[in-house]
Amino acid sequence: MSAQDVLHSAEINPLSRQTIFTLATGTGLSVATIYYNQPLLGLMAQDLQASVSSTGFVPTFTQIGYALGILLLVPLGDKFNRRYIILLKSLLLSLALLICSLMPAIEGLLLASLAIGILATMAQDIVPATAALAPAEHRGRTVGTVMTGLLTGILLSRVLSGTIGEYYGWRFMYELAALSILLIGFRLWWLLPDFDVDTKLSYPALLKSMVGLWTKYTDLRRAALSQGLLSVAFSAFWSTLAVMLHTDFQFGSAVAGAFGLAGAAGALAAPLAGAIADKQGPERVTQLAAALVALSFAAMFLLSLLPVNGQIVLILLSAIGFDLGVQAALIANQTLVYGLEPPARGRLNALLFTSVFIGMATGSALGSKALAEFGWTGVISLATAAAVASLLVRLKTKSS
Repeated sequence: MSAQDVLHSAEINPLSRQTIFTLATGTGLSVATIYYNQPLLGLMAQDLQASVSSTGFVPTFTQIGYALGILLLVPLGDKFNRRYIILLKSLLLSLALLICSLMPAIEGLLLASLAIGILATMAQDIVPATAALAPAEHRGRTVGTVMTGLLTGILLSRVLSGTIGEYYGWRFMYELAALSILLIGFRLWWLLPDFDVDTKLSYPALLKSMVGLWTKYTDLRRAALSQGLLSVAFSAFWSTLAVMLHTDFQFGSAVAGAFGLAGAAGALAAPLAGAIADKQGPERVTQLAAALVALSFAAMFLLSLLPVNGQIVLILLSAIGFDLGVQAALIANQTLVYGLEPPARGRLNALLFTSVFIGMATGSALGSKALAEFGWTGVISLATAAAVASLLVRLKTKSS
């Protein structure tokens, strides 16, 4: 069955709940593989007799790999059958995770981590596949539901790996991850139809065409810029929160990690944001979402007026608010971008998430600098300014 046949039937019978759940599970399990290492670094350093500084490069190599995979591999979804790409990546990712669990030295672990990051972009193949299968009138809601899986994977990955690592060791965690990816890969292969090839461009031409897409679509540039700015705000907060909580409140890393549960609000909001985008248009959702992010960060300027318990509650409520806004904006921007040129969804997705990745890296760097020089007020000022800038991008008169 071709993707066109599926699209035709989907007009009458939308994707089954089972298929949507499997797609969401696939995105969650694949993206989780790039975060499993973070709570396990201490165990890795002890087991491999490596220094803390060298082991700290493990998540760095994983993130670099993910960025390379987005730029270099995700566009292939427009050239080759996504069903085969998802299966191949799942097999290779499972193998990379297994190899990682067997590494006797830090050098091999770093190379395996780079490979894991590259292949974890399987998640970014599943989301455009979902958009291709979903009927146009339900695309936002369906993509939002699948993105719930991705966001849940990010949210729970650190908790899961930290717990399993503590009781069974970091190598067992990677073995378990390898098995989970292998199983979900074959399950997706079983459920998904074949997808028509959208372009006959050569690989170099495919990459070059991304420049043309960026130049051609104002809506793409606006979506990438607005989401990138929200990513700056998001990353500035989360990359400095643990340090601030330790310095100002003498809280440990466990409490800082518990704040991450606020991300559940974003995961739960994803389908709702998609449904609103289907009814009122994604532009409206991005405006409301950016405004919510800006207000949530700005509220933390009131921290000095509250007692300690009140400050903790306000930080938590603000985190829930801005996380909900960031994730709602991402779903709306994806819905908008996927509708620009369906045959180029893979490349459009790569461009959008490259902007998100750049925003995350920038927010982390600027947030750390702001905290060092101006304290927590500096971080909040940076995050609020970035969110307001995103809102201004979205309020600008649309012209595509």
